[in-house]
Amino acid sequence: MGSFSIWHWLIVLLIVVLVFGTKKLKNIGSDLGGAVKGFKDGVRDGSAPAEPPQQVTANKNADANTVDVEAKQKS
Repeated sequence: MGSFSIWHWLIVLLIVVLVFGTKKLKNIGSDLGGAVKGFKDGVRDGSAPAEPPQQVTANKNADANTVDVEAKQKS
């Protein structure tokens, strides 16, 4: 009832290879490796930005409650 034997793991591995194929498993492995590398680089170089980006407004003279939207008419 404890852990599975080596034969159980080999059968599971064989079924996974039959279902997904070796090419797809290789692509998944390389994608996962690239994601882990990118995450590590991001954590290593990660410094908080000095200030958050500001909202861009198109019309500086507009009222605070005005929404600039182009309305479309039904045809």
